[in-house]
Amino acid sequence: MLDINFIRKNPDLVKKKAAERGYEIDIEQLLALDEERRKLKMRGDELRHERKRLSDEIGRAKAKGENPSLIIEKMRELSQEVKRIESKEREVNEAFRAMMLSIPNIHHETVPIGEDESANLEVRKWGKPPEFDFTPKSHVELGEYLGILDLDRAAKIAGARFALYKGIGARLERALINFMLDLHTKEHGYTEVLPPFIVNREALIGTGQLPKFEGDLFKLDLEDRDYYLIPTAEVPVTNIFQNEIIDGSLLPIKFAAYTPCFRSEAGSYGKDVRGLIRQHQFNKVELVKFVKPETSFDELESLTNDAEEVLRRLELPYRVVALASSELAFGSAKTYDLEVWVPSQGKYREISSCGNFTDFQARRANIRFRDEEGKVRLLHTLNGSGLAVGRTVVAILENYQQRDGSVVIPEALRAYMDGIEVITPPE
Repeated sequence: MLDINFIRKNPDLVKKKAAERGYEIDIEQLLALDEERRKLKMRGDELRHERKRLSDEIGRAKAKGENPSLIIEKMRELSQEVKRIESKEREVNEAFRAMMLSIPNIHHETVPIGEDESANLEVRKWGKPPEFDFTPKSHVELGEYLGILDLDRAAKIAGARFALYKGIGARLERALINFMLDLHTKEHGYTEVLPPFIVNREALIGTGQLPKFEGDLFKLDLEDRDYYLIPTAEVPVTNIFQNEIIDGSLLPIKFAAYTPCFRSEAGSYGKDVRGLIRQHQFNKVELVKFVKPETSFDELESLTNDAEEVLRRLELPYRVVALASSELAFGSAKTYDLEVWVPSQGKYREISSCGNFTDFQARRANIRFRDEEGKVRLLHTLNGSGLAVGRTVVAILENYQQRDGSVVIPEALRAYMDGIEVITPPE
């Protein structure tokens, strides 16, 4: 959420920045609500002060043995007016908060401006896509041939966009999770956490998924609880410090978390329906940082490098792309996407998004820190996939495939696979 003081001083800038991201914001209505809520608060304060004065006057009259009936009647009328003002104030505050929650973050000056992904800027590439002397198979073909992936039975169990891993396939997924967590905790300085996989509405408001993107979430059908399955570990991990003030000397704080993630994939009809690219449930290792504002963009470069290291260790060709303004997540000020090479498609596909959310999430979730001078300030939050596990399986199967349909296990993973070097079809 943006600072209302910033919006008051820069209404045209906020409107322009939102438009560059594809959002139409009625700044005039927002400022009118802001003015009305402030007037109502001032009027309410005046009336409550007058009500207290009359209450004191009634007490003095009674103490003197005087009849306070006229004052009581005046106070009764005043109390009715206070109730009316407070009701109106709640109504205006709700409308104001709803508008504030619908305004995206202000993107950084280095973000390329554009209406679609064609404006994304390639920053760098690593590795060379493999050259095959045969037509490369898709991960779906390979998974079924090797007996490690069963999408048909998964669909029977749950429906489309679910996967059933078997044997070495399940083991590969688990090995990748452990490999990623070990790398980030032992070498990159992250602390591992295992958060709840279910969160409440406030947590999702804090990170920006609600109220705008409710259609993208899986909500639990419970009468007495407002619960959702997490779309990413970013939600529970960022909210670890919800409504807290952190000792600034502890920053940066860096967490790594494995969780399953649940997405409705609303609006993605017909896209990557079969396979592991776009699923309702998938595993991910997430990186989350809490940092001082003055270091957050340097921390973004560091976080992105940490995610890239997973791909380098696995020797998977990839590229880094700076997202254009219209492609940024709602709360992000700047995002790098890591895209891994997928041979069967002949193109790079997203495997991680690393973003700096500046103080946008911290303001919504009320996460602050106390600096060296004792001043309480909003910190900055960052997060990124380190990595999406299913898409990493896709990249390994396709980039390490051999003519006979077998798949070589990357050297970095073999210690996690009891030394298995090649996945071969079952006898």
